[in-house]
Amino acid sequence: MENRIDRLRAALTAAFAPTLLEIVDDSGRHAGHAGAAAGGQTHYTIRMHAAAFTGQSRVARSRAVHDVLAPEFATGLHALSLSLEASS
Repeated sequence: MENRIDRLRAALTAAFAPTLLEIVDDSGRHAGHAGAAAGGQTHYTIRMHAAAFTGQSRVARSRAVHDVLAPEFATGLHALSLSLEASS
C-alpha cells in the first residue's frame, strides 16, 4: 500500500471489523505545527463504529486504536482525532 490512509483503513478493518469507518487526512490544517511533515500524512480524523467497542470506555477504545496503529506512529503518524462508538 502506498499511502498512510490505505494502511490505516486496512489495520483498523482487520482489528475491529467496523460497521462505519471514515478517515480524513487533516495534515494540511496542521502545516507548521509540531509533528507536521512537508509531505503530510501526519494528522488524521477517524470516525469508527464497531461491535468490538461494546462495553469499553472512551479511553479503552482510544488505547485500542492507538495500539493497533503503533507501527504508523513509529513511521511519522503524529496525531489522531478519534470518534469511536460501539455498533449495535
